[in-house]
Amino acid sequence: MTIIQQKRISQHLSFVALVESPEHVCCRYRLKAFQKRFTEAGIGLSYQIIGNTFREFANDLSHLSQLAGIILQRKLIHPWNSRRLRKKAKLFVLDFDDAIWLRDSFSPKGLYSRKRRNRFNSLLEKVDGVVVGNSFLAEEVSRNRPALACQIIPTCLDTDKYKLASHERTFSDSEAVRLVWVGSSSTIQGLEQQKELLQEVGKKLPGLVLTTICDRPLELHHLKTNFVPWSEEIETVELSNSDIGISWIPYDDWSRGKCGLKILQYMAAGLPVVTNSVGVHREMVIHGQTGFLADTKEEWLEAIRILARDPELRNQMGRRARQMVEQKYHIDVGSQLWIDFLSRFESKRCSA
Repeated sequence: MTIIQQKRISQHLSFVALVESPEHVCCRYRLKAFQKRFTEAGIGLSYQIIGNTFREFANDLSHLSQLAGIILQRKLIHPWNSRRLRKKAKLFVLDFDDAIWLRDSFSPKGLYSRKRRNRFNSLLEKVDGVVVGNSFLAEEVSRNRPALACQIIPTCLDTDKYKLASHERTFSDSEAVRLVWVGSSSTIQGLEQQKELLQEVGKKLPGLVLTTICDRPLELHHLKTNFVPWSEEIETVELSNSDIGISWIPYDDWSRGKCGLKILQYMAAGLPVVTNSVGVHREMVIHGQTGFLADTKEEWLEAIRILARDPELRNQMGRRARQMVEQKYHIDVGSQLWIDFLSRFESKRCSA
């Protein structure tokens, strides 16, 4: 792993992060993961849960005193509330890791929303800077407000929490080779759209098992499934007990805004990845080196067939994948990017 010399800012600074919940996946991976490094660098960070409605948010806002800095995470707030927030904060930063100006891929109303777009554009006019999870999101910020300070900070992991998979199983063993998928009831809709593909994989390659670590199960024919209710503790154990990580997301702009958390988790556990070539998948998965990018049924079948029958190849790919996470997506990398970004505004915070 690349060792980064942690930078300290010249004087202690205090921030409040306005979040859906300190335990929400975005807060855990994009802010709380860096808490220790922030403290060492002289940055104080506390968390305030914010309501979903206009009235709830306004009420939460009324309890905040004048602050050195606010980090608003993901929320597209009403322009009236963003103006009030702007007045309370010496430094106002927006952090997001989804294409928040759109509805999600599975919304019955479709992707595009005038209300969400208008709120997004209005919010960009109020903030001092933006932190985003990938280049697609950064390009959208630049398109709407070219001069705004924008920093790409990918989702990052503490690899010490992930034990490497052993890759001892082979396709001919009585114990089946294990595919694994981790996510939520919202993102599992992507797998449900691909039931036909997964069932064809199970039909052509009998003996596979798909473990889904989620808050609800996935029912398939021909491919045996193993449902594991999600918890932060159990997911790392189950990943390490698996052989191949899989993911599939729709080919749309909402998916291009995703930041590939599950892919990084598979890689941190030393698993080769099979996924479709959308957005950050193409950056994270080096085809033939850390896994396979597969877009057709034939490509999926071939990729899983090769990996299922060759445990040594899985082992080699998995270790290369783990090294990639340590070098590019480790919490030490992300925390330093945050500290460098916030340091740009130090004179503004100190003089305001």
